[in-house]
Amino acid sequence: MVTALMLLTGCAATIDQSGLEQRTGQAIGRSVGQFTIGDRTEETGGRINYTVKTRDGAHYRCYLYGATGFQKAMSFGQIPHSDAICTAMVGTQVRGGQQAPAATGQSGSNAGGSCNALLRAAGRC
Repeated sequence: MVTALMLLTGCAATIDQSGLEQRTGQAIGRSVGQFTIGDRTEETGGRINYTVKTRDGAHYRCYLYGATGFQKAMSFGQIPHSDAICTAMVGTQVRGGQQAPAATGQSGSNAGGSCNALLRAAGRC
């Protein structure tokens, strides 16, 4: 029984809420406190799936991989958590009627100055 419990707890991600918020803020270009995290689910292997809603109404689906207890123990704490990967949900509106920007932080214009076929197809030129 103890061995089974140790194996099950070793598969859960070890990242805390503040770490999750910090990585999410970096991914969506917002400060911690400007969004809420909900619908958090964990898969075996340390993947955490969740949704994000910003104060201005934008919605994101995100995930990250958190080092499990077993991974941390086997690597002496040297395995880091991944960055958050977030995708803006199409059709969510922010104040002013504009569509929410994608996770890259670019809005309707091409911020880099060069335009390629992929950026044109995405409507960012």
